[in-house]
Amino acid sequence: MEITGKIKVINDTQNIGANGFRKREIVITTEDQYPQHILVEFIQDKCDLLDNFDVGQEVKIALNLRGREWINPEGVAKYFNAIQGWRIELVNSEQPTPQIQTQQEPVSFLDEADNDLPF
Repeated sequence: MEITGKIKVINDTQNIGANGFRKREIVITTEDQYPQHILVEFIQDKCDLLDNFDVGQEVKIALNLRGREWINPEGVAKYFNAIQGWRIELVNSEQPTPQIQTQQEPVSFLDEADNDLPF
């Protein structure tokens, strides 16, 4: 699943617990008729993917929807959802694509020894 929008907020990486779990959140605003502000979390090594992005850039995020059940002390089930990103890329790169230019020598077949054309 993918979502496209402009970056509204990029939070710092959070270290949660003593087991080394990391997460980083980003908020993007969709450009639908009714824009939505969607919170997407990147976890563990995916946190570093956000280092090269800035607020205001238009991005496309590949994501997974995650859900889990929690039974509270009274025995009542509660359900939680998470939107987890695993890839992010710019939609419209404002940087020009580098052009590779090579020098080519003019091609001439007139000076070749095996040129046996009748003209």
